[in-house]
Amino acid sequence: MIKSNNIDEYIAMQRQALAGNSECGTTHYNLGVALMGKKQYAEAERSFHAAIECSPTLAEAYVQLGGLCLKRGDLDGCLDWNTRAVKARPGFSEGYGNIGFVHMQKGELEEAIKALRRATAFNFRFVQGYTTLATAHLMRGEVDEAIEACVQALKADPNFPVAHNNLAIAYLEKGHQEKAKKHAMQAMALGYEVAPEIRKELALDV
Repeated sequence: MIKSNNIDEYIAMQRQALAGNSECGTTHYNLGVALMGKKQYAEAERSFHAAIECSPTLAEAYVQLGGLCLKRGDLDGCLDWNTRAVKARPGFSEGYGNIGFVHMQKGELEEAIKALRRATAFNFRFVQGYTTLATAHLMRGEVDEAIEACVQALKADPNFPVAHNNLAIAYLEKGHQEKAKKHAMQAMALGYEVAPEIRKELALDV
């Protein structure tokens, strides 16, 4: 992570490096990430395109372009760039995680679950992937599968609040009030805003 106080210096260094070697995809990518940090999205987008031209297998650049599409509300564009990312680097868990997220946003839950299972198979410590997978299962009413995904997420990071929140919802669905309450309280302790109706049902606002 680049500190804000030296981001301009870092950008200048990347541009200087490109002046000497304009064919380095990694330098174009690094410049793009720094420009994203300054919210200079149009320039960042140009840098990521340049990174791909120089290094067609640089999957991270495809993912960044997908992220820029998502900022514009372009789900199909985001899906397209992340699909290209996993073609550029088969087994790239972040790309599959994003594909799953987009399918979930589009209501295509079967496709979402398929992509998220691939994401977590390639990276068993992919906390966000497991948590999104749990959400997709909850949306399909597959409570046991959602619980299993949350358990895997918490194995990777015991303090991931969204996983605790999803577990609270899943246990509530199964009528396990005490387990639900425990995980809702953990989510809240970690700074997560548990939905008012969940808090009410678990008597957490009393």
